[in-house]
Amino acid sequence: MKIPQHIAIIMDGNGRWAKRKGLPKIEGHRRGADTAVNITKECAELGVGALTLYTFSSENWKRPKKEIDGLMKLFEKGLKKNAARMLKDNIVFRTIGRRDRLPESLRKVIEQVETDTANNSGIKLTLAVDYGGRQEIIDAVKKACVMQSEGSLETPNLDEEVFRGLLYAGDISDPDLIIRTSGEMRLSNFLLWQAAYSELYITETFWPDFDKDELKKAMEEFGKRDRRFGE
Repeated sequence: MKIPQHIAIIMDGNGRWAKRKGLPKIEGHRRGADTAVNITKECAELGVGALTLYTFSSENWKRPKKEIDGLMKLFEKGLKKNAARMLKDNIVFRTIGRRDRLPESLRKVIEQVETDTANNSGIKLTLAVDYGGRQEIIDAVKKACVMQSEGSLETPNLDEEVFRGLLYAGDISDPDLIIRTSGEMRLSNFLLWQAAYSELYITETFWPDFDKDELKKAMEEFGKRDRRFGE
């Protein structure tokens, strides 16, 4: 089976999964968090080099405050619970997105886990939190403007390679495969720059039900694709 080196996943359908089962919405998010742990482990075992998970978008702040508070607490609790496991399993953890709107306690946990796992050499697990693709591009342009005003960047030298380095995680390769669960047919402002030549795989399966068999289906489909990159 052909293994994509970087998989990115839009983890969609937690709320609808919970609704269908007559459960509170937060239970869907809780089960979705468990799925994220399991899929990370499976990707690592299969030899995937990087996994990026769309965890909380910049647009998600429009959701009810009670739901947002529950998500932030769930995220913080999950990081604390899995920090030792990530260190043991050689996972490199980081987040991309803006952090200023996140609770201070969550920011501290993120920073600690990033520091603790920075020297690991296994799969690179990136969680997109308070992330938006357009937002990322705008922030990169702002960095370029500052560098230009300081004299450290000349306009003729601003090419794709330089611009990539100004993105939130410019050292991570573009995703070979982007998976979206729950059947929605859009990117939802996810990795807009990086997704230029990514293969897309859409499944009707809700994220809490996405298991290793579903992952292998996506990877088998990826293996059938002829990636021509505009050729």
